[in-house]
Amino acid sequence: MIQTAPVHWYDDIDSTSEEAKRRARRGETSAVWSAARQQNAGRGRLGRSWGSPVGNLFSTLLFPESGGLSMAARVPFAAGLAVRDTCEAVTPELGALLKWPNDVRVRSQKISGILTETGETNGVVWIALGMGINLKHAPDGVDQAATSLIQEGAPSALTPDLLLDELRASVHRRIEQARLDFSGLLEAWLAVAEGRGERVQAGPVQDRIEGVFEGLAEDGGLILRLPDGAQRTIRAGDVDLVKRVS
Repeated sequence: MIQTAPVHWYDDIDSTSEEAKRRARRGETSAVWSAARQQNAGRGRLGRSWGSPVGNLFSTLLFPESGGLSMAARVPFAAGLAVRDTCEAVTPELGALLKWPNDVRVRSQKISGILTETGETNGVVWIALGMGINLKHAPDGVDQAATSLIQEGAPSALTPDLLLDELRASVHRRIEQARLDFSGLLEAWLAVAEGRGERVQAGPVQDRIEGVFEGLAEDGGLILRLPDGAQRTIRAGDVDLVKRVS
């Protein structure tokens, strides 16, 4: 289903995520990709704006999910790995890492934005999986330092169309893995995790907790070892590196 989902390209749009949700709310919940040359109202997690200059890839996959919200919770991890797979495939020795829950970063600089949204229309649970990749440009005004694939050594002839072809295959593969072998997916995620074994601050802005990033819970929650030796599992918010633990 996802593997054969058609792609609709737009020269300019508010955001591909908004277009996907418009389709879903009309009852058009079959799997489909929306992709754009430019967005004028792109956004990321927690309502943050996302720069959308021409030359980068902006895309959203809409698909129905019979596994419901429990499967939807797995999708951000699949998406992060799929975007990383894609970036690594087109850029030799990129060395991208995943920052919990779903940032893809190169040398502590963000190279992708991922936004997962869910809903239900006429009894059908759907997922709108938005993925933007900085191909030509590192956008200004985002919440952290950014870079682009071209800056990191990707071929100058690489286009958003070609990048999307690679991404579509990666997303299909990783979402199938999330459905059939989520524990294996989490192991793959941890293998390229940024900050594992290091001291981090994690959680919602108003309730940050400091500890050592030890691993992931069965549901993907971030496991912290606190200074008193206790463990705490974080399931919302962001993670920021404090310092390396010797």
